[in-house]
Amino acid sequence: MKKRKINKGEALTAYAMLLPDVLGLLVFVFIPILYAFYISLHDWTGLSAMTFAGLKNYQKLLNDDLFLKSLWVTVKYTLMYVPAVFCLSLLVASLLNSLNKKVQSFFRTAFFVPYAISTVIAGLMWSFMYDPMKGFLNQIIKYCGGENQKFLASTTQALPSVVVVGVWLVLGYNAILFLSAMKDIPAEYYEAADIDGAGSIRKFFTITLPLLKDTTVFVVVMCAIASFQAFDQIKVMTAGGPANATTTSVLYTYRQAFETNQMGYSSALAFVLFLVIMVFTLLQMKILKGRED
Repeated sequence: MKKRKINKGEALTAYAMLLPDVLGLLVFVFIPILYAFYISLHDWTGLSAMTFAGLKNYQKLLNDDLFLKSLWVTVKYTLMYVPAVFCLSLLVASLLNSLNKKVQSFFRTAFFVPYAISTVIAGLMWSFMYDPMKGFLNQIIKYCGGENQKFLASTTQALPSVVVVGVWLVLGYNAILFLSAMKDIPAEYYEAADIDGAGSIRKFFTITLPLLKDTTVFVVVMCAIASFQAFDQIKVMTAGGPANATTTSVLYTYRQAFETNQMGYSSALAFVLFLVIMVFTLLQMKILKGRED
């Protein structure tokens, strides 16, 4: 089939419609990234004159124990956050998929509500629930005969407690993604499995889960990226404490920029984090492209 040639008028219209998006990417994404890299090559407090430092800031971060610890905290956060979001959202989606439409519609809305809540408000709300003396959770534990837990004041419990809030915020959104993907699976596959005598568990692992691959890749990669950007609820709930037990890389970068005024060093930290996040994004694109091919 012969392709129709696009005339100049159509081409100009297309370029004009694309121009706002291109300018937006240029002004709000690419230029800030390049400027951050430029700043990372200098010593700068934000008020003083810039002094060229070369790669000194990058050498510094390799020997910065607090940054390396914050990176390890971020990795631990990711290892807890991503599997929890994936497993729980998939479980919720499976349960919702088994309900009738009216009941399903109610619970879809109920599970989605936390996603619409500000992370700052959610952090404050959960901080009250985690209160070691009068918090709702400790009241339940005390009623059941247990001892009050420190939660956010404990070096071992603080990070998991913050992860719970992060999972709670996005659980409904990701469950709806999985539910929508489940709705697209042809019913004939399940009917054929019923004829073969397959049970619910077998159908889930041999039909449902494999056909959710694209959604699974999207959810896992996006959650991994989000975990590396975790900041709001941690800043509100623990401010990185106790003893830096919840200081993630983003929070540490924020401190270097706005608490110690090391703009050059914080820009180097931010650029390194950008590279890490970019790797996850490219990984997602590669896997999805391979799936389509």
